[in-house]
Amino acid sequence: MNDMKHISILVPKGAILGSVEGPRQVFTEVNKLLRSMNRPALFEVQLVGLTEQVSVAGGIYTVYTDTVTQDIAKTDLIIIPALDGDLAQCLEHNRAFVPWITEQHQQGAEVASLCVGAFLLASTGLVTGKQCATHWMAAHEFRKMFPEVHLVEDKIITDEQGIYSSGGAFSYLNLILYLIEKYAGREVAVFMSKAFQIEIERRSQSPFIIFTGQKEHGDEQVKTAQEYIEQNFQEKITVDELADMLALSRRNLERRFKKATANSIVEYIQRVKVEAAKMSLETSRENVNEVMYNVGYSDPKAFRTTFKRFTGLSPLQYRSKYNRELAV
Repeated sequence: MNDMKHISILVPKGAILGSVEGPRQVFTEVNKLLRSMNRPALFEVQLVGLTEQVSVAGGIYTVYTDTVTQDIAKTDLIIIPALDGDLAQCLEHNRAFVPWITEQHQQGAEVASLCVGAFLLASTGLVTGKQCATHWMAAHEFRKMFPEVHLVEDKIITDEQGIYSSGGAFSYLNLILYLIEKYAGREVAVFMSKAFQIEIERRSQSPFIIFTGQKEHGDEQVKTAQEYIEQNFQEKITVDELADMLALSRRNLERRFKKATANSIVEYIQRVKVEAAKMSLETSRENVNEVMYNVGYSDPKAFRTTFKRFTGLSPLQYRSKYNRELAV
């Protein structure tokens, strides 16, 4: 019985080369490891394009694909790499992949998107009503283009019945390890994590998210509230105070704020405070308590809990990991 898994790594026009080559390298390395253990290779890995040659990374490189979509009758796993440049334009150039991905999925293929490859995945309709992750910097654009997809901003990996997605940049390697563990077992995944020096248990991209309030929404009163929060985050700001300031009912302001920014007002205030705290922890010599008071918290437990919810780390862990002077 042949348990060989056929992996199709797509090469879209304008792909980011690293997210094509990274998975290819790691899956191929698994085969080498298995052979050294006198076990059969597990993956047949192919680079798959719409054409035999694909220009990627803004035309700096050309990838010669192993095969084209119409020549593959059946595959087991489709990897959608990250795309570069204007995403709406990228989707337009790669639209011909969509029916093929959908058809393969109907025949039982699993599908995994890396970083902003999530845009191509979402355009297939396969994650409608499901969870999906992408790079935190593309979150706002993703929500605008695919409001029907449940974007999870802080996650590095989502797994919904054989449809996978991953967070931004090189964190896609965590998804590749996750898939290797699923297909080849924990032992092989741990070996690969050591060989490629990928932190195996990372599940969140929260420590890397830089919160910038979403202001491209056209609701001027909400924008005024956002700016007030950002300029006065050291104070104790209440929702009622903002509503009075704008002469709106609390309920109306909360509804409009959530619709415009994808955050509740309380969450927005917390995120702005945490962002300011992160900057202090990265650059200043202040201790955690001083940072806490400076951003308007007086209760250490509340500060720690909120900070950890948004970053995945305690303030102390964050400081020791990212403070420039400590790093030196």
